[in-house]
Amino acid sequence: MGRLFWKFFFSILLAQVVAAVGIGGAIWLKNRDAATPRQLDIDIGPRAEDAIESAAATLEFGGVNALQSLLENMNRHRVFAVNEQGRELLGRIVKPAMILEARRLLKQDGSQRVVREVKAADGHRYVLFLPSRENPGGMGMPADGAPLLRSLASIASVPIDGPHPPHLRNPPDWRGPGPGMGPGGSPPPFHDSGPAPAADYAPRSGLGPGPQGAPQRFRPIAPFIPIAAAVLASLLFAALLAWYFSRPIRSLRQAFEAASQGDLAPRFAHAAGKRGDELTGLGRDFDRMTARLRSLMDAQTRLLHDVSHELRSPLARLQAAIGLAHQQPEKAHATLERIERESVRMDKLVGELLTLARLESGPIKQGREQISMAELLDEIVADAEFEAASHDRAIELRGSADVAVNGQADLLARAVENIVRNAIKHSPAGGAVRVELDVDEATDRLHIRVLDRGPGVAQGDLQAIFEPFFRSSDTLKDVEGHGLGLAIAQQVVLVHGGSIAARNREDGGLCVEIALPIAQHDSDQRA
Repeated sequence: MGRLFWKFFFSILLAQVVAAVGIGGAIWLKNRDAATPRQLDIDIGPRAEDAIESAAATLEFGGVNALQSLLENMNRHRVFAVNEQGRELLGRIVKPAMILEARRLLKQDGSQRVVREVKAADGHRYVLFLPSRENPGGMGMPADGAPLLRSLASIASVPIDGPHPPHLRNPPDWRGPGPGMGPGGSPPPFHDSGPAPAADYAPRSGLGPGPQGAPQRFRPIAPFIPIAAAVLASLLFAALLAWYFSRPIRSLRQAFEAASQGDLAPRFAHAAGKRGDELTGLGRDFDRMTARLRSLMDAQTRLLHDVSHELRSPLARLQAAIGLAHQQPEKAHATLERIERESVRMDKLVGELLTLARLESGPIKQGREQISMAELLDEIVADAEFEAASHDRAIELRGSADVAVNGQADLLARAVENIVRNAIKHSPAGGAVRVELDVDEATDRLHIRVLDRGPGVAQGDLQAIFEPFFRSSDTLKDVEGHGLGLAIAQQVVLVHGGSIAARNREDGGLCVEIALPIAQHDSDQRA
């Protein structure tokens, strides 16, 4: 795993963990803020009214001991009874804020049924209320509370320690057996044994108050379980995303290492598969670059081979001429002429190679001027007429164009001359070479076409004829030249912002067409 993988991994992990902790913390704070006021809320619903009415009737008609027994047997709706000193009847702990809230509701109109203050026979006044947290749901008694009221009324007329009437020994099972009740569901006799310890009446799990859900031993870590799950999920997805992004970069690095060792074979496209993102596009561009570099290196190797081959022939002839001069001194004059011709050929070849290298090195910005191509073509055709006539061929110029081209006159003249001389060489005896000149008004380009009646070129070689030292299979063996003329012409046209192409004529022969941009002021004048 590289450094980039771990950067992606920890960045994504940190972002996800921060998001999880932030969202979890916001939810926890919201729940805590929402739960804090509910701890001081007092239930004011219909169920609270029934429970408070039952407790008030019990205290009024049965006394404190009867209310204590009733509260002990309440499983769910455990009513609180607080005296003037703030002590709860069963010894349960009541927050002072809740007592103040109950007394506040007691003073409000319309709250007499959910918060009651009843004076007992012992002279104490008890405030009866039902905290909302003590009422998790479900009544556990009939909605109207009438059977309970009737039973409580009967309790008021029976001695506390005496026998109970039969209809009170088995009261209606409204809530099922509660704490302190026998197997048959009947409550034990009431005994005034004083307030029970508060721990005995503390909220029980699943009965009455108290939070539901996880066991007590797991509740301290329960809030951290979602955070731990979010961290684990973040680890997994961060690893997957980091691997997904670093894999193509690793493949690209391997491709760079292979290229530095000289292996320019395309390899990234196969390793990337069907990915379609920007990294894959970068890798494919790298493959195209290496393929182009490989083709250029192959071209340079081939050029070096061709140059060596072209130089070997005149050098061999020079050596033969020198040897002949040593053996036959009387023929020294003819031998010197042969040596001179071969040296001229070598000088011409080297000059053409230097020109080609200079043109391939980049655009030429120095020495540019406005050139009248019509006048330049007149001079080229006039000079070519002598060569064409010596080979029993003709040449003519058609068309005219009163426009100028911005460039170097000697380079443009050499490019057109190379094409014209190439056409003369490949034309049959008695054939004619035609040079056409016209202007395309739509594209503001000057078109020069050189047409001959030679054998033409194979369709697959129409692009290759502009490569250095290229010789088509149809080229005549006795045609002189090194195969650099069209390559130089192409480079000249390209550095002048033009284009060059070759095509076979329908009735036989080859047509080479040059398109050059017209100088800006000429195009403005025509407009």
